[in-house]
Amino acid sequence: MAPNYSVKDLIPLTGSDAKIPRIGYGVYKSTDCRAAVLTALSMGYRHIDTAQFYKNEAEVGEAIKISGISRKEIYVVTKIQYPVENSVEKTLESIRESVQRIDPGEEDRKGYVDLFLVHTPASGREGREVLWRALELLKMEGGTVDIGVSNYGIEHLFQMETYTSINPVCNQIEVHPFCQQREVIDLCKSKGIAITAYAPIARNTRSENPTLVTIGEKHGRHPTQVMIKWSLQKGYFPLPKSDNPDRMRANMDMDGWELTEEEMTEIERLDEGQGGAVCPYPLNCP
Repeated sequence: MAPNYSVKDLIPLTGSDAKIPRIGYGVYKSTDCRAAVLTALSMGYRHIDTAQFYKNEAEVGEAIKISGISRKEIYVVTKIQYPVENSVEKTLESIRESVQRIDPGEEDRKGYVDLFLVHTPASGREGREVLWRALELLKMEGGTVDIGVSNYGIEHLFQMETYTSINPVCNQIEVHPFCQQREVIDLCKSKGIAITAYAPIARNTRSENPTLVTIGEKHGRHPTQVMIKWSLQKGYFPLPKSDNPDRMRANMDMDGWELTEEEMTEIERLDEGQGGAVCPYPLNCP
């Protein structure tokens, strides 16, 4: 039976008035980010994921402006990796600059991003607290609608309870059939934290897997499409990345078909834990 939802649906986030599109477009290592984002927007993507580390926030902003699509119709995510001089105020200045690069605003509208994340827990507990306090201030002044984290493990999430006044709405982590992150995801679910799945097709390194090939053939789909569909049916928000227009279109072609319970179970068995990660982060760092 085909699902009664669309990848273009907007899904509410716990603890927020905002809604997020089911599937996003990631721009990490995009060779021509502005052109790629324009193409993605023309194909119906309305969720764009960037970061300070990617050095293409301004190109994302330019593409959104050139597209002519109303800013409120596009969900934009960015991230900060490390605090600036371990100072909340200087870190706040840095993330304000990100907002200006992406959305400088207009005469009648203040610029903003929809979701600002801490990119990595690698700055240590003190650094993570500085980052979070800066993000809370940005949210309070209207520079971002929501705030969240990325690459956070169980201990990092528990530590947050000691210094947050605003809870994260999202944890963006590597998730695909070969790296399923079950323990972290179970904790996030218990806290109402949404899961954004980066590298949802394992950077196209596992598309020859026999299980995925067989399931894909049953549906007339490529194995990478099976991986994205698995992510969607698990309730995650996948961020497939490609600069190839045909692949970009295929990554959005998720409506009108569904994996069976048996196929989902087969895919569950592919999990290799952190050994299956294609871009492992220090989830267990102090």
